[in-house]
Parts: sequence; C-alpha cells; structure tokens
Amino acid sequence: MNILSEIVENKRKEVEANKELYPVKLLENSPYYESQPVSMKKYLQRQDKSGVIAEIKRKSPSKGIINSHVSVERTSIGYMQAGASGLSVLTDKTYFGGSAEDLKLARSFNFCPILRKDFMVDEYQVIEAKSIGADLILLIAAVLDKSEIERLGGLAQSLGMEVLLEIHNKEELDRSITDKVNLIGVNNRNLKTFKTDIQTSFDLAELIPNEFVKVSESGIADPDTIRQLKAQGYEGFLIGETFMKNGRPEKAAKEFIKLLV
Repeated sequence: MNILSEIVENKRKEVEANKELYPVKLLENSPYYESQPVSMKKYLQRQDKSGVIAEIKRKSPSKGIINSHVSVERTSIGYMQAGASGLSVLTDKTYFGGSAEDLKLARSFNFCPILRKDFMVDEYQVIEAKSIGADLILLIAAVLDKSEIERLGGLAQSLGMEVLLEIHNKEELDRSITDKVNLIGVNNRNLKTFKTDIQTSFDLAELIPNEFVKVSESGIADPDTIRQLKAQGYEGFLIGETFMKNGRPEKAAKEFIKLLV
C-alpha cells in the first residue's frame, strides 16, 4: 500500500467516527454555515495581490516535522499583510498535524479566501468545510473518480464554495474535468512517491481549458519560477514548505512576495 492509499483508508475511518461525534445537524448550526464564502478565483485575479496561496502546514509524510509550533493567528495575519491572495490550511491531523480548529482560527482573524486542504472522500467533509469557515475545498483526482468529483464538487458549489481540483498528469485531467470545479491545480509533487518536479506544471499548462483558473502547487521556492508560470497562464501559486520551514513563515512570505514586484 502506498502512502496515498493509506491516508485515504484512514480518512474514511476518521470521517465515519466524526459523523457519530458531530452530526450534520450540528455542523449546520455553525455561525459560518450561513455566511457568504469569499471567492478565491477573484482574489487570485486581483491586480493588488500576488497570486500566492500561502499555506499553514506543520508536517508532512515526506518531510516529517516542518514547523510544529507555528502560531496560526500570527502566521495567517502575516501572510495576508505580506500580500498573499489567500490561505491554505491543512486540516488533516494524523499525517499533516493540522485540525479544523486551525482553519476556524485563521477564519476568525482574516477576511480572505481560505482553502480547506484535506483528503475529501465524503459529502460530510464538504458540509464540515462550510461549517468551519472554508471558502473552497480541494478535490484530488488521484483518489476520486469523475462521479465522485461531480458529486462532492456540486455539493460544495451549492453551498456557495468554490472547488480546486488537483491533478498530477494528463490522464487525471482528461478523466476528471467538469463544470463542478472552478480552479485546476497542478501538484508538482507526486502523491505516490512524494517526488517534486516543477516541470509538471509547465507540461500541463496548455492542456488546462482557459475557463478554469490555473494553480501551480508544491515545489515553488523561487520568485522567478512564478514569473515563468505566469507566462504559461497560471494565476495561483500554492506555497507551503518554502515559508513554513522558516521560524517565522510570515516573514519568509513577505520577503518572497516582495521579490515578485
């Protein structure tokens, strides 16, 4: 079993347990449930923003502990003050050290689009995402078939959220494309081997239809790379480890984004 299959298997068990602990009716009573989500698409296309989606990630299966003591409040506010277009918050605890509380905390301090970064396999998680204040969800083509993408994406859109579809190759793009997603992200990290190659984004750029906002994810460590990706039509750039490996991620983001001007 590769790490991706292991994560998904554990996620399904986790979701079933959460359904018992926090029923849907309880989630629907959240103060965030009736709020209007903020559009990541619009924020990525704003001229006064960088296009950077800055991520809060404590650890990962490939890198181990990255920044276990990060302050979600200070980092999320600092990211936005640095000129980020939006936030990405890992909510998986077992493999990434995150939680729903991290996203709720980021939401309470920021009016900006926030991506719930997790392994979505069930409608329950979509409702949960809305209840904790997420504006968009991530759907990973490597773990979902097209009918699942359409079902989960359709539910998210019906709740006012946007959907970022993550792909790794042409085959995933071809079989997954649907109007139930709003943005298409190319993950430069292979989730089965965890090897990273930025060339993946360049190879797939022209294959992504222009009606979708294009996002490049993982492995971006140099502002020049963003300039090259923009020339290929990318408008979003999800960056986590490059910032998080610094003791003060928000300062690393500020210095990085300053070089994009």
